[in-house]
Amino acid sequence: MSDFNSTHNRAVWFDIPVRDLERAATFYRAVLDITVEIEQAGELRFAVLEHHDGNGGCLVPASEDAPSTGGILLYLNADGRLRTAVEQATRCGGQILEPVHPIGPHGFRAIVLDSEGNRFALHSQTDG
Repeated sequence: MSDFNSTHNRAVWFDIPVRDLERAATFYRAVLDITVEIEQAGELRFAVLEHHDGNGGCLVPASEDAPSTGGILLYLNADGRLRTAVEQATRCGGQILEPVHPIGPHGFRAIVLDSEGNRFALHSQTDG
């Protein structure tokens, strides 16, 4: 994590609980159009979402932390490709809970249920 992110951003990392690591990695690769690498650290197997110098996160096999439709709503970046990301979500086993809609001066979002049962938002500055 870069100094910029640890100094200026309130959220610095996230873990998304998943039931099927391979299926979830395929889902997030397609929806976010990024690399999702599966890694192994000792007995822990997880998948890291491409993030370079930005804030990042990973997919972690669910143990006691089960996928959820409630709690904090995580916004993931689909800037400039929001409608494509929504189409990919549906194609890869997700469900659209709220279609693309404006959120005032803050751009646009869609609320999605991922392939594992987690609710999250896709966000873009434009409707595209």
